[in-house]
Amino acid sequence: MRSLIQWDPYGIWAKEIGTKQSHGLTNHPRVLIYSHDTFGLGHLRRSRALANAIVEDRPGTSALIISGSAVIGNFEFESGVDYIRIPGVTKLPDGDYRCLNLNVSLEEAVGLRQALILQAAKAFRPDVFIVDKEPTGFRGEVLPALDYLQAIGCRLVLGIRDVMDEPALLVPEWERKGAKEALIRYYDEIWVYGLRDVYQPLKALNLPASVEKRITYTGYLRREVPPTPSLTKYPKITKQPFILVTTGGGGDGDDLIDWVISAYEADPELDQPALILFGPFINRDKRRSFVERIAKQPKLDVMSFDTKIEWLMKKADAVVAMGGYNTFCEALSFDKRTLIVPRTKPRLEQYIRAVEAERIGLVRMLSDYREPRTPERMAAALRALSSQPRPSEVVMPGVLDGLSRVRGRFKALLNASI
Repeated sequence: MRSLIQWDPYGIWAKEIGTKQSHGLTNHPRVLIYSHDTFGLGHLRRSRALANAIVEDRPGTSALIISGSAVIGNFEFESGVDYIRIPGVTKLPDGDYRCLNLNVSLEEAVGLRQALILQAAKAFRPDVFIVDKEPTGFRGEVLPALDYLQAIGCRLVLGIRDVMDEPALLVPEWERKGAKEALIRYYDEIWVYGLRDVYQPLKALNLPASVEKRITYTGYLRREVPPTPSLTKYPKITKQPFILVTTGGGGDGDDLIDWVISAYEADPELDQPALILFGPFINRDKRRSFVERIAKQPKLDVMSFDTKIEWLMKKADAVVAMGGYNTFCEALSFDKRTLIVPRTKPRLEQYIRAVEAERIGLVRMLSDYREPRTPERMAAALRALSSQPRPSEVVMPGVLDGLSRVRGRFKALLNASI
């Protein structure tokens, strides 16, 4: 495929693949992170946490995130971390995709993204390349960069969350994408951001023993409150014990928000107030309808979005969430009594995580997967939150050691590259 970018004042793109260029590995290592962003905030927030942790631990390190997220510019990054935003794509209700902003076909958008990813790899020449979730990238867009970086000696890492999807769907999906073959061919290490005793996301793939040896279960990624507080003005409701209701990015959280509001509408005896955080991707019409209903409930209030949700999470008495990976990590990190109301379409990822976490005793789950979604069920679950055990009451060694393990593996990869 012909490159779409021709301007090249330094002759970077014309260099032949050859011996790896040294960046002074001991003092100024470089890490490139590909964030698989087609929907929501999960991939971006995980990549940001990894980049910030790596540069904090090793001064002089540069971390560059490649992302298609439309809201990446709203987040703060540590010194040493920067990002390149490639054209965004978005998932449609029927599961298909389209270009987010450009008036071009999806195929042309993917070609542009692929060219930008490859050229960023050539210009930045990282020592370590971390790919989030998809071994081949969105529709194979990261494969040329993998070929190039492998040839110059860059260490390649696939990082995946604790749960991907149910095996019956994951196996054929990876076969269709050539993901298993890419995993075997390219990646020096696979980091699973979870615990083996909770879930083994790649078990159904029957990977060769040589690849199994490359897998490290890091533990979950601990979160801290940002060093500076949020500039967002919090509602008065946060000055007393409150339940934080969050749907992450909000693009698929309508059912949870509706269910919580309906519980307060049906049961005026619900005493503890709740703050509903919409997220940046909520449907405008749904948002308007929810705001009208919330305004009629004295125990409810609402916020649109907060890039420093960790401060809200810390203030909250309890959390109600869909159970995406990042929210789950935050609930564990801030030791919050948590009710998970998982999404079950188009993936069972959140449901599987909630089932396993409830089995261990870290959270409680409320689902409409096999039982009806009634206001009474939600009201009862909200009442039960105050007597629920905290995650810290469950003894699980290494449960929040994820970032520490990542920093350790990063150092080991750099040492192996010298």
